[in-house]
Amino acid sequence: MKAGNTQQLHIAVGEGGPVSALLMRPPHARACVVLAHGAGAGMTHPFMETVASGLCEREIATLRYQFPYMETGSKRPDSPAVAHAAVRAAVDEAARRCPEMPLIAGGKSFGARMTSQAQAIAPLAGVRGLAFLGFPLHPAGKPSTDRAAHLADVKIPMLFLQGTRDTLAELTLLAPIVKTLGRKAALHVVDGGDHSFHVLVRSGRNDADVMTGICDAMALWVGRIII
Repeated sequence: MKAGNTQQLHIAVGEGGPVSALLMRPPHARACVVLAHGAGAGMTHPFMETVASGLCEREIATLRYQFPYMETGSKRPDSPAVAHAAVRAAVDEAARRCPEMPLIAGGKSFGARMTSQAQAIAPLAGVRGLAFLGFPLHPAGKPSTDRAAHLADVKIPMLFLQGTRDTLAELTLLAPIVKTLGRKAALHVVDGGDHSFHVLVRSGRNDADVMTGICDAMALWVGRIII
């Protein structure tokens, strides 16, 4: 789908004010992923564009949206309450725009964690599963599993896409967590990927190769849980 076919939207987020969103919908979409951005870059960042375009090519629609702080140009992320409200508003908008489609929610880093927290507090209406692109398990250099405590309260399928060089989620900590979550959770490891899924030149791969694999993995997982 060409960028010109992407629909620009505005979503009301209570006290957070209206935020911008982008709906990319292929002609025969079989699901819609509600995709939140990371802490440092918004919905139009090349990473977000690549994921949305890649899923579009695989017949999956995406609704990308801004968190209120990003919409206003602030560098300070929203409080969890405001971020959770944005997640819920975006999911509701996706349901309204794509009423015939199964919904998946998730996002990159901060967006992934805010989505999982929102789901843990109260189920996101109509959402069948959560997909996390670089779940931020802990701050860089401060290994911990505290940020994963709420995941036990998520009762729908989850997909963790994680790089082996991700300094915000040591796999020796994340993999056991995913295992304890049981059959509802799956881990897709990107060998050599950092938190942004960049790989070293000496790996023999490039970022395009990695992103193709990520979009393939997401599309395959989505296909399994919407049956």
